[in-house]
Amino acid sequence: MLYLIYLSCKVESRNHTKNGVFPKNQRSRNIKPNKMKKFKYLAILIVSSVVFSSCAFVRSPLSGFLYTSMKNPHSITSNSGASKVGTAEAMSILGLVATGDASIDAAAKAAGISKIHHVDEEATVILGIIAKYKIYVYGE
Repeated sequence: MLYLIYLSCKVESRNHTKNGVFPKNQRSRNIKPNKMKKFKYLAILIVSSVVFSSCAFVRSPLSGFLYTSMKNPHSITSNSGASKVGTAEAMSILGLVATGDASIDAAAKAAGISKIHHVDEEATVILGIIAKYKIYVYGE
């Protein structure tokens, strides 16, 4: 698709010239419109590449095209008991902006956990636009 936009830009710029040279009476008039057309095609190229390549995804064993919601368990230690649960979350929008601290350490500190029993992770993606990653830490 991007290659077709590039080719159409080259063809249109050739159609306004004869042997690559503008006629004398049109030189000053046509230089600016050709530059504006090239700028327009360049802007379309940049916008389309950003729109079509920027999708928000998170680590998940499976993924759906329209919607993903997965929860995965992880065994961490052989510590017994899981009376407390701590969570930490990170979020991404279009894969362009990502915020949050979804680390095990942040989730453990949020619940005051010093001995971790196990960890679960949850990944949610909606249309590749919004992605959330959440960690659940269980322990004492």
